[in-house]
Amino acid sequence: MSFQCIKVDVSDYIAVVTMDRPPVNAQNAQFREEIIEAFDSFSDRDDVRVAILTGAGKVFCAGADIKERIGLVKKPGDYWRHNRGAREYANAIRECKKPVIAAVNGAALGAGFGVMSACDIMLASDNATFGMPEIDVGLAGGCAFISRLFSKSRGRRIVFTGERFSAAELYRLGVIEWCGPREQLMEEAMKIARNIASKSPLAIKLAKEAYNVVENMPQRDGYRFEQNITEQLSHTEDAREAQRAFAEKRKPVFKGR
Repeated sequence: MSFQCIKVDVSDYIAVVTMDRPPVNAQNAQFREEIIEAFDSFSDRDDVRVAILTGAGKVFCAGADIKERIGLVKKPGDYWRHNRGAREYANAIRECKKPVIAAVNGAALGAGFGVMSACDIMLASDNATFGMPEIDVGLAGGCAFISRLFSKSRGRRIVFTGERFSAAELYRLGVIEWCGPREQLMEEAMKIARNIASKSPLAIKLAKEAYNVVENMPQRDGYRFEQNITEQLSHTEDAREAQRAFAEKRKPVFKGR
């Protein structure tokens, strides 16, 4: 795969996706298409068990490229088509069959904040800032993402004011998993990624599917769905290998079957 706006490196079952569209990794149509292509491919790749999403330079992602909106509508349907692409690139991350870790290395604003929230596990360097500044350019957006991460009051404050918040504040609120020096960010992300990559790829794939499904279900139905997945996994070679390895006090060797 050849990309212009992102870089993809795969090693030891870990894919590192680096958003690289200088100067601030703003998202345009090409950017979104590449994100969709990359994360859709991970779902089918046996050499990828987990992905890390980060940004090149000093900014994680400054959001949508406002310049792209100038002259956007040339014929009926153009704006709706633009919005469809803007939705689906974030969905490609959320719906990717492999877990995705956000390693936020700087500002994550607007759609950049949204793309972070589409990831499964979120870490940030202590220089990172977060906000939904759409309101400052006469737009509105991000409610669907923000409402999953914050309380009613804080979420509305973020959307209605466009204020920025620090990584330390998000860590205090329990929104992100880790906050620390930028030079340690990828090390921490890789530590979690290596842990995930060591598990049964079948179990991880179905665990992510379960999480995505049950968060929109009543507890009783959600737990039934989970139990069905556990029953399905119990018949796999990986499950039997894990149980043998436990009894033999050794590390399991998973084959994804």
